[in-house]
Amino acid sequence: MDLLVIPYPVIDPVALQIGPVSIRWYGLAYMAGILCGWLYGRYLVSRDALWGGKSPMTVTQADDFLLWITLGIVVGGRLGFVLFYEPSFFWHNPSEIPAVWNGGMSFHGGLLGVVLAVYVFSRVKGINPLSLGDVASAATPFGLFFGRIANFINAEVVGRVTDVPWAMVFPGTGDQPRHPSQLYEAFLEGIVLWIILRIATHRYHALERPGTVFGLFLIFYGIFRSVVEEFAREPHAGHPMDVGIFTPGIVYSIPMVLIGAWLIWRARRKPALAS
Repeated sequence: MDLLVIPYPVIDPVALQIGPVSIRWYGLAYMAGILCGWLYGRYLVSRDALWGGKSPMTVTQADDFLLWITLGIVVGGRLGFVLFYEPSFFWHNPSEIPAVWNGGMSFHGGLLGVVLAVYVFSRVKGINPLSLGDVASAATPFGLFFGRIANFINAEVVGRVTDVPWAMVFPGTGDQPRHPSQLYEAFLEGIVLWIILRIATHRYHALERPGTVFGLFLIFYGIFRSVVEEFAREPHAGHPMDVGIFTPGIVYSIPMVLIGAWLIWRARRKPALAS
């Protein structure tokens, strides 16, 4: 092996085995992301000063929303992967659809699931759906970070072949070193995106204008995902949207950026919550 290649730290995807029951890192990562996001969302909702007045929802409502958003992430993420990336495989192997523990979750599908959960829950509880969407967006980077770490542990969605000094040879992908693109995405979509949204909510009082944080999330996630897809992540083999400079992830991210820009423009034209 090239001396400049970093050995891939092979990690057993099963974190704990108790008799016939196995607990996988993949599931633990999703649990950690959801729990951290829930706690951060509770924090945002409980700080009236961030809203320029009384928060538009209560901490109890944020607690109640936990189940809804969990279902949106898991069901939407899995169905999104089935429909957006591997429809032919799952058409012939429908019994594999529930097997989320084997990996295979789509962010864009999960996003649609969360948007639906936000809309329905906000209507049931009488909450401004854009304000609830802002809270969910500000908390989402936790899930993105842990989700990408889970991708790295599972050696899935690997990067392109490269000769950078930190390249790794992933199991099941041949003997050529590749970008650890999962770690790039964990950094950009998890850490950097959280910092951007944190500055927006705490320094620029973005929560006072419903839809602003959601819009920023859509824009920067779309940009970060597209950059990694274009320069580091291995395209999804055989996908009809893998054409030229485009990949499925880039194509699915373009509407996100456009909708995010529209949400921010719309929020700037509306009066702030405290007005």
